[in-house]
Amino acid sequence: MSVKHPIVAVTGSSGAGTSTVKNAMEQIFRRNQFQAAVIEGDSYHKYDRVDMRERLKRAQEKGKNLSHFGPEGNDFSELEKTFRAYAETGSGLRRYYIHNEEEAMLHNSKPGTFTQWSSIPEGSDLLFYEGLHGGVVTSNNNVAQYVDLLIGVVPIVNLEWIQKIHRDTNVRGYSREAVTDTILRRMHDYVHYITPQFSLTDINFQRVPMVDTSNPFISRDIPTLDESMVVIRFRDPKKTGVDFQYLLNMIDGSFMSRRNNIVVPGGKMGFAMELIMQPLIEELVLHGSNRVSVETTHDRFSKRVPAL
Repeated sequence: MSVKHPIVAVTGSSGAGTSTVKNAMEQIFRRNQFQAAVIEGDSYHKYDRVDMRERLKRAQEKGKNLSHFGPEGNDFSELEKTFRAYAETGSGLRRYYIHNEEEAMLHNSKPGTFTQWSSIPEGSDLLFYEGLHGGVVTSNNNVAQYVDLLIGVVPIVNLEWIQKIHRDTNVRGYSREAVTDTILRRMHDYVHYITPQFSLTDINFQRVPMVDTSNPFISRDIPTLDESMVVIRFRDPKKTGVDFQYLLNMIDGSFMSRRNNIVVPGGKMGFAMELIMQPLIEELVLHGSNRVSVETTHDRFSKRVPAL
């Protein structure tokens, strides 16, 4: 962790909805005029799209496991090196994974490939990571140790699968059968490298649908936010300085389910994220990671409510 160069990471499985938190963070950065160096988790895959397909085919023929969830498909050492370099110097190397034609035109390359490695410009206020492995810890690598604020996005697993199936079929053009095969193939790595991170996250946002999702593989639509509740868990309320009573007063329909869990209506998810995250981000950037719990959420945020 670094006082001068804080790192904030949002981690979640494929189809979990980390982009929702990313959008909330971008609003906070814009509102406070913070310059964030952004890193995407896909950039630390080991193989481009074509190479990954070929290596996956070979692995399956040999009965071996390979997925974007595990160490065989990612370069955890490079990710850890980037986090360490930024924490120490405010710079480091990064690249981008090109997902689609729009990004390909922007980077003058092909979808499914990587850009060249380049230096993170100096002078940024913080590093912001969004992807699969912001808090990954293995026998060889410990990415989590460099993160000042680790956020998990963890819908219940049936909802996660529904979101992934709909995204991959409607946006990426895969068949339902192919997406189901991918879910099954990734299960070992999901259990060993994705879910353990959520025991380390400072805050988890878990969306729970209030409609039947018992068979996610035949669901025709994704439950909306208004059809959901969101469980927000604080691993160490003292670190984040959360004032639960303040949040209960501010978020209509919210309630406490455990001493460190607050439940809010799904439609209030974005509002809750900004209430919770803005003062924490401000504290990290303005005062460093050693000051993150100086004031309560209520004290920090109430001073800035007029700026919303």
